[in-house]
Amino acid sequence: MSTGKPPSRAVEKTLRDMGHEVIVGVDEVGRGAWAGPLMVGAAVLPPDRRVYGVRDSKMLSEPARERLFDRVASWCTAWAVGAASQEECDTVGMAEAQRRAARRAVEGLGISADHVLIDGNWDFVGTASTTRIVRGDATCLSIAAASILAKVTRDRHMRQEAEHFPGYEFDSNKGYPCPRHKMALHAYGPTSIHRRTWVFMEGLVWGRAGSRAAPRPWLPPPDTAGRPPFFRPISSSVI
Repeated sequence: MSTGKPPSRAVEKTLRDMGHEVIVGVDEVGRGAWAGPLMVGAAVLPPDRRVYGVRDSKMLSEPARERLFDRVASWCTAWAVGAASQEECDTVGMAEAQRRAARRAVEGLGISADHVLIDGNWDFVGTASTTRIVRGDATCLSIAAASILAKVTRDRHMRQEAEHFPGYEFDSNKGYPCPRHKMALHAYGPTSIHRRTWVFMEGLVWGRAGSRAAPRPWLPPPDTAGRPPFFRPISSSVI
């Protein structure tokens, strides 16, 4: 676990002094992945209690994030994770997919937000009262909590997907580019959870948007039920 300076409640305290009561920290995960959904976490923290060890999720190891998840979830006054599927990322574009996931996360809280704190330099939430904080996941406690909730939720989802697509090692790379993921794409082509309109597809024999420009590469034989390997149709989901 990181020993760096922990995120603070300074922004939340200032907003409470201004009269805001429900302050929501928001962070996204999965924007740079090649496969799987984009997810946005939303967290409302109690004003008088703290869970120690909370950091930006990127500064924590996977075991550390998993250990913190239940503690953070039970500590929050309210929390939710919203998702935009890989199909939405393809059809409406990444910016709109991020807005949809954020809207689902904030609506999933079950309470009305007075103010939303957003990690980064652009407002992908779109509510009337927001504050953008560059490196907010490292400096703002509610955003850091949201980052852990979103990251662990997405990691667990991708480990489940790895069971259906064993050649891609989604349990370890979580859909992000790495040498073995790239090798699997070149050998087998994109799965049903890949973002098929992304530029990385142009370097494959399968072509842009998943269309094949060359004969299909070798694939292992179907399973005992006659289903092709690695391919499983899924629909858009909201978490």
